[in-house]
Amino acid sequence: MTSRNQSLFEAAQRHIPGGVNSPVRAFGSVGGIPPFFAGGKGPWAWDADGKRYLDYVCSWGPLILGHAHPETVEAVQEAASRGLSFGAPTEGEVELADLLCDLLPSVDMVRLVSSGTEATMSAIRLARGHTGRDLLVKFEGCYHGHSDSLLVKAGSGMLTFGNPSSGGVPADVAKHTLVLDYNDPQQLADAFATRGQEIAAVIVEPVAGNMNLVAPKPEFLKAARELCTRHGAVLIFDEVMTGFRVGPQCAQGLFGITPDLTTLGKVIGGGMPLAAFGGKREIMEKIAPLGPVYQAGTLSGNPVAVAAGLVTLKATRAPGFYQTLSTRTRQLTDGLTAAAQKHGIPFSAQAMGGMFGLYFRAAPPTSYSEVMECDKERFNRFFHTMLDAGHYFAPSTYEAGFVSVAHSEADVASTLAAAEKAFAAL
Repeated sequence: MTSRNQSLFEAAQRHIPGGVNSPVRAFGSVGGIPPFFAGGKGPWAWDADGKRYLDYVCSWGPLILGHAHPETVEAVQEAASRGLSFGAPTEGEVELADLLCDLLPSVDMVRLVSSGTEATMSAIRLARGHTGRDLLVKFEGCYHGHSDSLLVKAGSGMLTFGNPSSGGVPADVAKHTLVLDYNDPQQLADAFATRGQEIAAVIVEPVAGNMNLVAPKPEFLKAARELCTRHGAVLIFDEVMTGFRVGPQCAQGLFGITPDLTTLGKVIGGGMPLAAFGGKREIMEKIAPLGPVYQAGTLSGNPVAVAAGLVTLKATRAPGFYQTLSTRTRQLTDGLTAAAQKHGIPFSAQAMGGMFGLYFRAAPPTSYSEVMECDKERFNRFFHTMLDAGHYFAPSTYEAGFVSVAHSEADVASTLAAAEKAFAAL
């Protein structure tokens, strides 16, 4: 008998490329039919066949309060009742901008947008407009959205310009991006020594989350800050994923590094399409209408999305919020590691705030090349065993996972019990 999920996936492929509106949803990395979700509540999500899952994807990070958080839903409904969009300023935008600037000492001014891709694209344009330079430095394995200058892979040599990693990206665009190794401060220093006067900006995920979770070496972020300051380049922290996920002042607060510009998304929208970029006043004042760097968006600061974001951010201010979130996430990663070791499976895991990484290798990776050493086939078998048991992890060995404050100790314990059986089967 054909399941409802399978029927929907077959129907979706008729008019949606690959049957999905974002590639990783297609389960291309792990194989099989993706569940089509019909609803969620707290840590749980239900698919079109009525099967219930403990969700460790959390909409790829935004749902730090869990699915259908009552106060968030109420705020969205109330905002929607007044109007879905105006294309004009609203009071909520002012409140959210004030809150973001209060929470992040590095941010003097902020511009709201609708997606993380839009935020990073705009921040890079702003950095180039501010410095009058063209060259962008990014790091292998870090993903900053799908704008042309960011879909670039490393060149053939350490300091060569990048090559397009996607069809449709002109080589003339890719040549303005230099791709270096994450967590390699010496390589970054060499790049500045060679091309320092050309570098407009360095953009980095302060905690990488798009090649699985890779923690930064302290000296790496420190070197990025010092080198950008010395050479007059703009340091951009892409905190679309880590923003208010790993701590109350994001990753920059955890590591004590002050970027020039910060991009935010996911959590600040509480599950609605909302993102932002912000930073030093002298840089942000280069944005139109104050300055020559143009950026605009019809739905920027959408009142319904802003309502969800305000409730979510205010909820994270509750005493003990991040302690509870971190404790629950570590319970998961520590338990998974112990279960794997019991059965002699090469496995490691680590947590940072409400983010976690699972790796089928003996130790957590520190670079893109080490991520590539993970046992992808063994992960795929683990993923499907857990999915069948009702525990939904990211469908790729190259993606970080997420825990919400709605996940209870008992929820995580049930996941660990299922994982014990999964590791035994491996």
